[in-house]
Amino acid sequence: MCTNQNTNCVSISSMLPNFTPKEDDMFSRRCIWVNGPVIVGAGPSGLAVAASLKRQEVPYIILERANCIASLWQNRTYDRLKLHLPKQFCQLPNLPFPDDFPEYPTKYQFIQYLESYATHFDIQPKFNETVQSAKYDKRFGLWRVKTVSRKGLLSSCEFEYICRWLVVATGENAEKVVPEFEGLEDFCGDVLHASDYKSGEMYRGKRVLVVGCGNSGMEVSLDLCNHDASPSMVVRSSVHVLPREILGKSTFEIGVTMMKWMPVWLVDKTLLLLTRLSLGNTDKYGLKRPELGPLDLKNTAGKTPVLDVGAFSKIKSGKIKIVPGIVKFGPGKVELVDGRVLEIDSVVLATGYRSNVSSWLKENDLAEIGIENNPFPKEWKGEAGLYAVGFTRRGLSGASLDAISVAHDIANAWKEETKQHIKSVAALHRRCISQF
Repeated sequence: MCTNQNTNCVSISSMLPNFTPKEDDMFSRRCIWVNGPVIVGAGPSGLAVAASLKRQEVPYIILERANCIASLWQNRTYDRLKLHLPKQFCQLPNLPFPDDFPEYPTKYQFIQYLESYATHFDIQPKFNETVQSAKYDKRFGLWRVKTVSRKGLLSSCEFEYICRWLVVATGENAEKVVPEFEGLEDFCGDVLHASDYKSGEMYRGKRVLVVGCGNSGMEVSLDLCNHDASPSMVVRSSVHVLPREILGKSTFEIGVTMMKWMPVWLVDKTLLLLTRLSLGNTDKYGLKRPELGPLDLKNTAGKTPVLDVGAFSKIKSGKIKIVPGIVKFGPGKVELVDGRVLEIDSVVLATGYRSNVSSWLKENDLAEIGIENNPFPKEWKGEAGLYAVGFTRRGLSGASLDAISVAHDIANAWKEETKQHIKSVAALHRRCISQF
């Protein structure tokens, strides 16, 4: 028997007849039976699932490797960041934003909202607990989630959670992408990823190369301009730049409204026409548009259009310079594919993020159970009790809808299994070893 401060644990063999841990390390860790799902990740997606399960009265635990909720927002975003979409498209299930919040809340307001959301639904993640692996045990029809919990700087504790359902809510932005560039190790200036960028204050008067032209690259370049730096932004491929608002209305909201009545191709043509009237010809300034329309490209390739909040006017004025791809770096300089060599002081890599799920959810499980093979709108559900929220590239509104669907599906299964367990508990002489 093993115990910890939150739960009482007994041998899993008391629950599963004929269970023998031969050649198994299950009992090298503290073992915890979860009477409900394990949720991995305490960002907006994980919080939305937890709140939806709470309303269904389904027990769960939520594991978070950081020491706070929404660690991406709290620790890896720049100071000037605001939501790119109106707040009604970013709120989580069953709790709207406060009425006094602006239409586009700041990152600090969004964090405040998420913290109040967790408090409102009494969501208490297990912080500083990193999932090392999650493996489906076909023999018993259970998930085995192995973790390491940090207890200060020098100590840690290993756990293994046994559960029927696993919800992956770590999102698509768990790890930063840092490309390799020839000669970058010889560059003498500052190099950092956009996740570590906070403000352009430290770059006043400096020549900064921003690598990447997505929403982050555009906003970092704008922020650098506003702090009297001289940014050059690397644009290697085509990109859709749309105004955040058209005639005082959210471009996203206009697109959503048109989608109710028009096919995607026609919505794209309409948005591009309105954008041309608002911004002019972006190709003229080095921002060539893709052949596919912005919504079609988003649906087929997951590439999000840039919603301009002021960077494009700086590009038109020449304060933000557009440059092509990189050949190599040298001491205090960079060589571009068009043959030019720029003298630069610093580099900001706005090169995006990626999921880390493949590092801990076993690859054979991804192949056999993989949620990615399920078409919309059922992409949130896999097999064998595996679910995913926040991977559909449909933003916070999509994650919220998926969270509700996941919670409803798990609740139905949990309530049915609970009924069966109550009926058979006396005959099988089993007892619940831990409930969360």
